[in-house]
Amino acid sequence: MLKELFTSKTRIKLLLKLFLNPDVSSYLRELAAEFDVSPNAMKEELDGLSEAGYLNKKKEGRYIFYNANSTHPFFPEISSIVRKYIGIDQILEHILSTMGDVNSVYVLDDYAKGIDSGIIDVLIIGDDIDSDRIVDLCNKAEEAIQRKIRIMVLNSEEFEKTSDIYLRRPNWKIV
Repeated sequence: MLKELFTSKTRIKLLLKLFLNPDVSSYLRELAAEFDVSPNAMKEELDGLSEAGYLNKKKEGRYIFYNANSTHPFFPEISSIVRKYIGIDQILEHILSTMGDVNSVYVLDDYAKGIDSGIIDVLIIGDDIDSDRIVDLCNKAEEAIQRKIRIMVLNSEEFEKTSDIYLRRPNWKIV
């Protein structure tokens, strides 16, 4: 879907990384190394997206950090497209509609950092969660989005006791 809309593979990777979690910020050489492209090619993409207003630039020391501009009028739409591409929207819809009393949902690790590794780690906090239903829905969602989903379910009390362990990891609170 994104390949037809955006012809640059580097631009697709940038959108996935920065729009999946707008709190993530990265600098040029870090992104170039992560995506295995030259710094010049990365700079061209970053400059184009920044000039269009899709990315914020912030200078810290000798580095310029980039992150998604969440105040841009198109941010919600781009973020939605990226989430649909990854399949997070499908996962959330299923979790929230049929799981029981869900308090919050976190995406952890790679996807929280904006990296499409193929494995989506999801932490669900709630009481009276139907674990069998989650397994069934995850199997269906994995087929649809062609990514592995690892689910952790904690009740409110368990999460309260161990939240510092989970929230030390890269995380993105969705709900």
